[in-house]
Amino acid sequence: MVALTDAMTKAIDIAREAPNGRHAELLIHDGPLRQTVIALKAGAQLPEHNSPPAASIQVMHGSLRVTAQEPVVLQTGQIEALTHFRHSVEALEDTVFLLTTVTSQHDTGSHATRTGEMPVLSKEEQAAEYAEMDHESGGGRTDR
Repeated sequence: MVALTDAMTKAIDIAREAPNGRHAELLIHDGPLRQTVIALKAGAQLPEHNSPPAASIQVMHGSLRVTAQEPVVLQTGQIEALTHFRHSVEALEDTVFLLTTVTSQHDTGSHATRTGEMPVLSKEEQAAEYAEMDHESGGGRTDR
């Protein structure tokens, strides 16, 4: 769990300095499974985007609002399955959350890691991940 704590601290520090107030760090990529730490500075948003086939959001620190057909506010320690409808995310205060997604059963790429390890991705793999994030979020990439 130390690596997760470190990733959370790093992500919120970067988000606080980023012009868009956000940062994402892919922690686990194993076939269709992805776990990403996302940090949003208070007031920062992830624009409306589509959901993957299955996803959950666990707030590790802070609070946020997920807007969809029925908006929901999540606070530290809460976990929720994400809607299958287009939605956006807004930080109500400086927030760090763990996004777990299952993107497709047809994904053959794997960067399997044990829990707590940071995967090492080549520049080409990172570019592919960012392109996929852009596609999945309708351009709402969180690493800029």
